[in-house]
Amino acid sequence: MSATAPGTLYCVPTPITEARTPADDLAPRALALVADLDYVIAENAKTARAALKRMALARPIQQIEVVELSEHTRDEAIPAMLAPLRAGRSAALMSEAGCPGVADPGARLVLAAHAESIPVVPVVGPSALLLALMGSGLNGQRFAFAGYLPTAPDARRQRLRELEQRSRREDETELFIETPYRNQAMLDALIGTLSPSTLLCVAADLTGPRQWLSTQRVDAWRRQPRVLERVPTVFLFLAA
Repeated sequence: MSATAPGTLYCVPTPITEARTPADDLAPRALALVADLDYVIAENAKTARAALKRMALARPIQQIEVVELSEHTRDEAIPAMLAPLRAGRSAALMSEAGCPGVADPGARLVLAAHAESIPVVPVVGPSALLLALMGSGLNGQRFAFAGYLPTAPDARRQRLRELEQRSRREDETELFIETPYRNQAMLDALIGTLSPSTLLCVAADLTGPRQWLSTQRVDAWRRQPRVLERVPTVFLFLAA
């Protein structure tokens, strides 16, 4: 008798704003696939259940097992999360917002799944980083995501100078994010540190009701300062 084939780990994106539902951003095939699963591994169990409730599920949500995998989850806990998949049960990996595994702790689970030859299938859905890059007009042929930058002013300025040098040297668009309540401090640091000719893009509340996206040279940002709202925002720049 042959061994049971492993289940599949589906990497399922979720809306990046509360103004949209999974049906707004996921294809019908993807929604049907997720609706039939009964095991979910999520960055945040509460937001995952909220997203699931907005889908047409094949079973009551009480029958869906949700296990949390956050930045605080210890590496030794991950094999147990894969045990149901080893036994043939498929699962959805869900981020709190956007694509799992991208600026998200779920990458550790995906890597562990590959190590055990568990099939991994990424599902098409929204990514704030790619949406920002698409709308920026900056170099989409060569780009890098720097995650969160230091919050201490001197360290942040130093990191920005390093990234600007890299952008100029490699002709590379640099992307990074910030906690919404620090958006204004980040913008102030950018326009105060980067060269006047560097192209700077701010992409705020993408797909949301307060979506705002603008690309200008730093000297133009200095002449027309902007007060940013405390909403999820992606910052991008390309040095001349």
